[in-house]
Amino acid sequence: MGEANYEVGAVKADNTLKIDQIKPNPGQPRKNFDETALNELAESIKNNGILQPLLVRKKGKTYEIVAGERRYQAAKIAGLEEVPVVIREISDQEVFQLALIENLQRSDLTPIEEAQGYKQLIEQNGLTQEQLGKVLSKSRSAITNTLRLLDLPNEVQDLIANGKITAGHARAILAVSNEEGRIKLAQKVIDEGLSVRQTETLAPLFSDMKETKRTRTVTPQSYKTAARQLRLTLDANVKVRQVRGKNKIEIEFKDEEDLERLLSSITHSVLEQE
Repeated sequence: MGEANYEVGAVKADNTLKIDQIKPNPGQPRKNFDETALNELAESIKNNGILQPLLVRKKGKTYEIVAGERRYQAAKIAGLEEVPVVIREISDQEVFQLALIENLQRSDLTPIEEAQGYKQLIEQNGLTQEQLGKVLSKSRSAITNTLRLLDLPNEVQDLIANGKITAGHARAILAVSNEEGRIKLAQKVIDEGLSVRQTETLAPLFSDMKETKRTRTVTPQSYKTAARQLRLTLDANVKVRQVRGKNKIEIEFKDEEDLERLLSSITHSVLEQE
């Protein structure tokens, strides 16, 4: 995987396609788009058109988006019937990588989404953190610090993803040596509106807290295997989690159309077993 091979830059459109000929990539790593920003882009498209074409590939009788789903969604809101496109022959693996890199270059990712994206690229392509940094034009230390957010307990990661604490707070919380202390300090940040500096000052105190019987939940290998099988079968992001002693399967979907696709896949799989 090289930097030049995965550049998602400005290119000249090959053609235009009717918008109903184009379908989103079901494996799109970014599941949510900010509605306000999307409407603003739609307004810009109404006034100025689409300045950068969508990158698509032929998929059966339609075309699948490789890069530019946000522009596609905004074009639909703007009421466009046709959009400019660049058509390329691209493998499934390259589609995922390009979509992921495009999303990682956006400014509105949550720190957790960014960290998960880094991890996926590293694991799927056998990259070092330094190599990934070169692809994304970031320093190795920036990659390392972002990836460390995934060492936090799920409860704290959720707070970061929901914007309740910042990445700066999260890095301060990482200085706490035990999981329970990290969770309690994160809650204190929210309850008392602590600054990053205040959080850094308190971190050693929470490191000294004795662990209760609560320990980090280890996900059994069989659960991880099941999650991988579901991801392949449903072509969706699937997580198996243990929360407060209960096991949960979480399946992410983008919109109503994607939900219907998932339900159809599940129903089809059940019928095949009968």
